[in-house]
Amino acid sequence: QVQLVESGGGLVQAGGSLRLSCAASGRTFSTYVMGWFRQAPGKEREFVAAIRWRSGSTYYADSVKGRFTISRDNAKSTVYLQMNRLKPEDTAVYYCAAGSSLGAREKLGDYDYWGQGTQVTVSS
Repeated sequence: QVQLVESGGGLVQAGGSLRLSCAASGRTFSTYVMGWFRQAPGKEREFVAAIRWRSGSTYYADSVKGRFTISRDNAKSTVYLQMNRLKPEDTAVYYCAAGSSLGAREKLGDYDYWGQGTQVTVSS
């Protein structure tokens, strides 16, 4: 089992920044990739970004490329999502997820473990 705890959400004005953190514990060695997803009211959960623990390779949704940066600290088993130039449409609950499959990337089904989510609200 892997436990994931997100933090860092909040209320910010459009154009501002936030940094989300996801602390992983438990059998983290069994996971290959960490991802961030988000879900806005009335919408499906969607992929935001992912990073591989070992190589550090990163993947982004087109909607956040150039504004969001995913990074990891292997020693702390923690993944971060730096969000800059935030827009009202970025408002959502953001979830951290861990995938145990080598091919895990942007699909929800690729991920085996999920955090409880953290709210991000961007005001216009």
